[in-house]
Amino acid sequence: MAEAMDSDGTQDARGTHADRVPRPAGPPQVPPRPAQAPGTPPAPDGSTFLTWLRTPRPEAAPGVWRFGHLPRPEEEPEQIPARQLIGGALIAFLVGWLIWSLLWNGYLGGWWLLPLYAMIPDSWAEPHSFGSVVVVYAYYVAIAMGIMIGVGRLGRWSEVWRRYGLPAWRRAAPVSERPPAPEEDPAQWNQLRAAGAADAAERLGAEARAGRMRDVDQARIARAWQGVRSGRHSLATFSGAVLQDGAAACLHPSGERDLPGRLAKHDLVTGQVRLGTTADDPRNPYSYRGTGLALGPDLLGTSLLAVGPAGSGKTGGVVWPLAESLCLHALAGRAAVVVVGAAGAGLGPVDAYDVVVRVGNPESVYDLDLYGGTTDPDEAAAVLAEALVGDLADPHPGADSRRSTTVLAQLLGPFRGVHGRFPSVPELRQLLDGSPGPLGALRKALTEGGQESLLRELDARERQLGNPGDLGSVLADRVALLDRPAFAGFFDTSGQSRPFSLRALDHPVRVRIDLPERGHADASRMLARLVLAQFAASVAVREDRSLFACLVLDDATGVITPEAVRGVQRLRSANAGVVMTLRTLDDVPRPLRSPLLGAIGCRMALSGLTPWDGQDFAEVWGKEWTEARDVTDRQIIAETPAGKAVHMLRRVITGNAPTARAVTVRQVERERWSASELAHGVPPGHAVLSLTSVRGEHAPPLLVDLRS
Repeated sequence: MAEAMDSDGTQDARGTHADRVPRPAGPPQVPPRPAQAPGTPPAPDGSTFLTWLRTPRPEAAPGVWRFGHLPRPEEEPEQIPARQLIGGALIAFLVGWLIWSLLWNGYLGGWWLLPLYAMIPDSWAEPHSFGSVVVVYAYYVAIAMGIMIGVGRLGRWSEVWRRYGLPAWRRAAPVSERPPAPEEDPAQWNQLRAAGAADAAERLGAEARAGRMRDVDQARIARAWQGVRSGRHSLATFSGAVLQDGAAACLHPSGERDLPGRLAKHDLVTGQVRLGTTADDPRNPYSYRGTGLALGPDLLGTSLLAVGPAGSGKTGGVVWPLAESLCLHALAGRAAVVVVGAAGAGLGPVDAYDVVVRVGNPESVYDLDLYGGTTDPDEAAAVLAEALVGDLADPHPGADSRRSTTVLAQLLGPFRGVHGRFPSVPELRQLLDGSPGPLGALRKALTEGGQESLLRELDARERQLGNPGDLGSVLADRVALLDRPAFAGFFDTSGQSRPFSLRALDHPVRVRIDLPERGHADASRMLARLVLAQFAASVAVREDRSLFACLVLDDATGVITPEAVRGVQRLRSANAGVVMTLRTLDDVPRPLRSPLLGAIGCRMALSGLTPWDGQDFAEVWGKEWTEARDVTDRQIIAETPAGKAVHMLRRVITGNAPTARAVTVRQVERERWSASELAHGVPPGHAVLSLTSVRGEHAPPLLVDLRS
């Protein structure tokens, strides 16, 4: 027998037609549509973001992680050992109990009751008088309280209460933060309301409460509001963008609102990124011990140099957190960042950057502009000369590379006058070699064009060819390092590629430049010098210096030159900075080490440093006046039984034998960190870091745990 079928053609698994229950007529009942796709977590309500935004960030010393920071006193309070404190408090209690027992039982006479007899009237002296009973017992309580206060002061009962009583429990218990007042609530955007943009403030507040706003959104909109206050943007344009897009207003040109992932802790309200924790070490100031150590643009504006051997944590613990923070600042419209390192150095995913230049990789979308985007032959020659032969110049800080700049300018100017562009790498190599064909063609074109001034430049170059001391051959040899098959598709000047120029640092751009480390070490160092020279030249001519610009060099070996040191000194006034790492200071010429450490505001010495590198850091950190205490302990020998009993009691309380101590205190000048301590006293995963802010605030060398 065939199974029964429903009217819509589906099988009825419950039996035959006689067993079925008739369905009511009418349209079928459609279940309600779910609010979200199956398996999708519920949308946040914004409480996490609001809690983060409302967390207090008090003013603190340079380098202190301000997010939820609890200030500490400048000086360490005197801490009595727990055994001595508890023992003294207990003995004081026993002494007070003994005194009261002796008074109560009359062993000390009745003299302590004379004030009571003098105060009680004769009418209260009758037996069982209520007034006399009250006064007498009140007097007893007063005497007992006086004894308790006296022995309590001697036994430090107040310190016991603060350390082990209710105040200690309250400090350990989590404190529930009260919501701030509306006029102090950052989620209310009161600055917008005061300026007449109440609708925009309401929209932003609603976005935050609904969970549609992130920390990058808040920082980006705050940056746009600063543009309104400075007059770069109009209030109507800003309000219209906020009302239309909400938390997604004023987006970064990439359209991104966050990075693909984060490894470090960031606080975009203060602009800080947390690198670690200041160690609880006696060499650190007490106010810094146990606090988070963080860096921001206010400290990176004085530049940072980190020195440590391979594997000490320079890239993973310092470079990548800072690069990640600067990329977040770029998404918020606050910064422009250029990160330079070897391919595969662990500088973050490709999606975290807007422009990725892979020099020597045929799959690279972007090229590197060899001349920095300038049209001035003299400026292009100066930057290119620094890249080519900057490391060959006299390392003395007063030296320069004007001769090599002049040689390049004598060729770049005439070539651009004829072709309207600068020469490519093969063309520049031929010109520097003095090949008669290219020079003759260039002379002919200049003669036909009537460009006499450029022709004189070419004549001067030809006269110097082959003379002793001519730098043309040296420059040609250096250019030959870039005229290799691996770089055949790079440094194009014909306009057929997409060259990146550091002139783009006027915008909040995120750039990563991968250098070819394997087989082209000399070319990589040359390109690193080129990027540093172009960066220093570009940030100095920016019109809008409110945008912080930072160059991150994962390995600055062979990059430090006299011109580079002078360029770093000028970055602070241009609201820019550079982050550099070195394996050892031996990679820097000896005459440039002191000027480099003097030009850098933030200096970091990681674990594993050599003693001779530590000596340079010890010299730049200088000395400080400290209090030296010479303590001489002489054990006291008791001769009487009572003295021996007292000594035994002191040993039980303090845990030490009774001694007579002679203390000599004197002021001495000592190194903050000696070369031996830097070489052998820094634990693995730690670093010693000194800080200087752009406002001139200083932090002494701090021992920092980069792993916490």
